[in-house]
Amino acid sequence: MRKHSILGMILILLLAGCAPSFEDKQEVVQDSKDKKETAIIPKYKISEEYYQTILPFEPSKARGLVVSNLNTRYDIEEFENGLMRLAQTQFDPEDYLFQEGQMLDSSEISSWLNRKYTDSQLKEKKMKAKENLGLNPVDPGKGDIDKRNEENPIYLAHILEHNYLVKTKDNSVSLGGVVIGLALNSVHYYQKEAFGATYEKKIDSKKLKQEGEKIAAEVLKRLRKMDKLKNVPITIALFEQNEKSSVVPGNFISYTNIDKNSNNIGKWTNLDEEYFLFPSAAAEKKYRDDVNTFTNFKEDVEEYFPNFNGVIGRAFYMDDQLQSLNIDIPIQFYGNSEAIGFTQYVAGLIMERFPNYIAVQVSITSVNGPEALIVREANQDEPTVHIYE
Repeated sequence: MRKHSILGMILILLLAGCAPSFEDKQEVVQDSKDKKETAIIPKYKISEEYYQTILPFEPSKARGLVVSNLNTRYDIEEFENGLMRLAQTQFDPEDYLFQEGQMLDSSEISSWLNRKYTDSQLKEKKMKAKENLGLNPVDPGKGDIDKRNEENPIYLAHILEHNYLVKTKDNSVSLGGVVIGLALNSVHYYQKEAFGATYEKKIDSKKLKQEGEKIAAEVLKRLRKMDKLKNVPITIALFEQNEKSSVVPGNFISYTNIDKNSNNIGKWTNLDEEYFLFPSAAAEKKYRDDVNTFTNFKEDVEEYFPNFNGVIGRAFYMDDQLQSLNIDIPIQFYGNSEAIGFTQYVAGLIMERFPNYIAVQVSITSVNGPEALIVREANQDEPTVHIYE
């Protein structure tokens, strides 16, 4: 892969001369598994918006669990990336380092995601009361199965933990705070019999938020019982994941910051975030002007390739303002020069069609895989282009 920058034409940058140096680094001491180990903080930072991490990399104790618990790859990406974005309300990237969750492991999270069991169910399963850790409602196990699922849906789909480390005066790092994401189901899916048809129950958003806040209070209670989390700031965020058939992700609905010496949740901050598919009737109804801008871009692309009709966009809104737009263009090329020419044309359209304050990313693909990636950050004068060769 070579990196190209469009300045009226595509100029090939020599990677050897333009790549950043990672040789500069800082060594610090980190507490790990009750012993002190030397860790490294690379000095190079991609952006002020990103957290630095420490080396060697420590994977999450619950690594991979998110893939099986969330409905779509769109939800997975937004849940993880959005949680890091919300962390900045409490943990400044200038002062904190990022580390994947080290406090909750897969078995613990899985036990919390279970339903709560009745005493008779515990006895039947030969479980002890202390193992009854499920945060989802009890299923009585008797009576009409539709009614049981409508009255007791699975609210909590997944728990994601991020750790934030802070440097101390003695050149060491220690846990400075924790961010917990609670992924909630907007739709509850269930089966009446094994391998039978799947039924669904739409969960009311207001009810979902109420249940999410109850679950958050219990999660905080359990976290505070852990020795390493007794006196650190904790942020808990609620994420409403979309239905399984959705081609856009769900969104965070609220978060709360808990001080290091507090065992109770005070105020929740509500979030107005939403994703829309462009073009779609829902987007057209709420954001007609933005859809028209996208449609003009789409028509310009189709004018370049008259028989092509496959431009799709995913728009992210915050407080009713368009923040970013990710566009997918799947197309077939018959030569490298054709791909370069088309990519240059699309990069120009981005600058012409979309306001400067909107971040735009365009992925151009073919049956052979990725062909080009165009990125125009908010308030950036010119897009950056990667052409895959």
